[in-house]
Amino acid sequence: MAISLDKLVGLHHRALQVRTEKMEVMSGNLANANTPGYKARDIDFKTAMQAAQTERTSSLSRTHEKHFAVEVRNPGELMYRVPTQPDTGDGNTVDVQAERNAFLDTGMRYQAGIEFLNGKFKGFKKALSGGQA
Repeated sequence: MAISLDKLVGLHHRALQVRTEKMEVMSGNLANANTPGYKARDIDFKTAMQAAQTERTSSLSRTHEKHFAVEVRNPGELMYRVPTQPDTGDGNTVDVQAERNAFLDTGMRYQAGIEFLNGKFKGFKKALSGGQA
């Protein structure tokens, strides 16, 4: 019987990838908080995960050994964030406090995802070893 890691982790690995991309975008926003005309950007986590689910259910498969392996990857769509603060006159839409809060929230969710996958792999390792620690 073949062991499927995809069945073990589900979409949790993709959630970690999306959260990583999201934190990179937020880091860029924070780095450009004082850049005139910079528009804050964001990735919608829910939309990215819906796209990953669709990709997973309709993925391409190789039916012949000479077919090319194709990885279809649909990262979260990068969008501009709607400003929550009045324009200061320089056209920059970064709200530093909101970015920091969102970054911390995403970081905590990322860490929770890591812990969840760690538990899955520990259980998998225990099952493979016949229940031995």
